[in-house]
Amino acid sequence: MTPELSNEKTPQTAPSSHTSDVAYDAIKAKQKVAWGSGNYAAVGVTLQIVGEQLAESMDLIPSVKVLDVAAGNGNATLAFARRGHQVTSTDYVDDLLSNGRERATAEGLEVRFKIADAEALPFGAGSFDAVVSTYGVMFAPNQKQAAQELMRVCRPGGSIGMANWTPDGFIGQLFKTLGQHVAPPPGVKSPALWGDERWLNETFSEAGSVNASRRNFIFRYPSPKHFIDLFRNLYGPVHKAFQALDADGQQALENDLLKLVGHFNTADDGSMRVPAEYLDVIIAKA
Repeated sequence: MTPELSNEKTPQTAPSSHTSDVAYDAIKAKQKVAWGSGNYAAVGVTLQIVGEQLAESMDLIPSVKVLDVAAGNGNATLAFARRGHQVTSTDYVDDLLSNGRERATAEGLEVRFKIADAEALPFGAGSFDAVVSTYGVMFAPNQKQAAQELMRVCRPGGSIGMANWTPDGFIGQLFKTLGQHVAPPPGVKSPALWGDERWLNETFSEAGSVNASRRNFIFRYPSPKHFIDLFRNLYGPVHKAFQALDADGQQALENDLLKLVGHFNTADDGSMRVPAEYLDVIIAKA
């Protein structure tokens, strides 16, 4: 394993609360607590196939420099490192990054790890051949700034690859349901915007062509109740939503989540098999 990177450059400064009505720094502080609560790694590892699919879709030449932004516990990091790329894995939650480091060490993969904010990446312009993120950068509260950072650190002729939940898919609707019970911070838009093809085309038009393919990740659990209990205890955003409610509110949220699962569930034997739509996105930077 390669030790922690030193700062290649001073991080870019994202818009602060005095230049905007949205207090992004305060929001991110709360997000760090949310993602650090529960045990995201136990949930995140089930999504490994998405990182593998993205690596296959991008079809990069071996040994190119890849930056994984908001890497979480390292699904995309591992997928690209397994294909011989020079991967730098970043996240602003140290515990998540540490989990990715342990996984890479277990496989004997050479990966560089660095704590970094997706809205202020500490790398020079054009530092990477490819910039990737699976269900990560989409949660940055200042979405435009995060998108600008992805484009900035990717070299001309490089590519940006992402897996983003769609607004109408299961996870997009799950976040909508959470928002109906616990109001999101004022001014912050849904992370599912990153799964909207029109928004992607508008946001990344200056970078180059956007190619998006709709895919499904299948959530498989013994029962809908098992899924909700697991996410309630382990998945930060759901965990914090339940914590914010009293007993009646918690029961109402659980009921609505059970209805949501029921709407998408394709199993008829009491188990849970829910296709969750996401966009497999590749942006060719001009």
